[in-house]
Amino acid sequence: MLRPGPRNLITDIAALKVGNAEDQSLKSGVTVVTADAPFTASCHVMGGAPGSRDTDLLAPDKSVAQVDALVLAGGSAFGLEACSGVMEALHAAGRGFEVGTARVPIAPGAILFDLLNGGNKDWDKNPYNALGRAAFATASQEFALGSHGAGTGATTATLKGGLGSASFVLESGYTVAALVAANPVGTVTTPGEQHFWAAPFEIDGEFGALGPDPRAGFATVPTKLTAAEGSNTTLAIMATDAPLTKAQCKRLAVASHDGIARAIVPAHTPMDGDLVFALSTSNAAPVDALLPQLCHAGALCLSRAIARAIFLARPETGDLLPCWPRN
Repeated sequence: MLRPGPRNLITDIAALKVGNAEDQSLKSGVTVVTADAPFTASCHVMGGAPGSRDTDLLAPDKSVAQVDALVLAGGSAFGLEACSGVMEALHAAGRGFEVGTARVPIAPGAILFDLLNGGNKDWDKNPYNALGRAAFATASQEFALGSHGAGTGATTATLKGGLGSASFVLESGYTVAALVAANPVGTVTTPGEQHFWAAPFEIDGEFGALGPDPRAGFATVPTKLTAAEGSNTTLAIMATDAPLTKAQCKRLAVASHDGIARAIVPAHTPMDGDLVFALSTSNAAPVDALLPQLCHAGALCLSRAIARAIFLARPETGDLLPCWPRN
């Protein structure tokens, strides 16, 4: 039986730290995952409208073996500047890939679209560099979920989105966990907004304990799919302390997209930039037999993390969408 780790967060993987920074007036923010030492990582994109930086480095055939941080940001293309802020903070801390006498921090990132969520986007200077630096500065094993970090201004088709996380400890003793900024075009709940699509995978009432919707026949197309305004996107970081190669991290990222499809309807649309990073903090010799278990547990973690993101969102002044109904 799979059980969550002690925090039910991605930081149940002891080497990892997460930092959030947000601006509630802007209705946007940044989330950073980092560690005291570089880690192996890869990624996989299944959405039709992705926005990312340095993700080509994460392909298994590319020469950069490990990275210093992963960055999730709001702001659409403006949010990619958060990676520069994180790089600056890493450089100031003496971190980075050694190239002769130089050090180049490696901090790939991805962005979601939150430019039309009611926040004040009339800035003179791109705010995401500073938000990236601030998020890195707050990185620790404890961090907030819901309307924080990259999930600050997130939305779904019908409700506020948010930042979510969940973990599982496998029988082997290894942990797999998810962190997600859930901002999809699709829905995370069945019509009526009370029951989560991810309800079959809920553990210990972590997102309301209402169970699956007893009704059926939800073969409808959300009206938001025909809306003119841009893109949305769900961004996730999967992590484990099990030893994985870069190619195995890629497979974990691919398999974890199943968790998006189980928790969001529809998923991976042309207007979403759905992207999943996957990382391993271990430098031990990889064990091939672990990978199927990690992939299965990781997808379940991601479904749970998505539901937790919406469940934990809180109302703020100027919101255009309601939070998950608690009554």
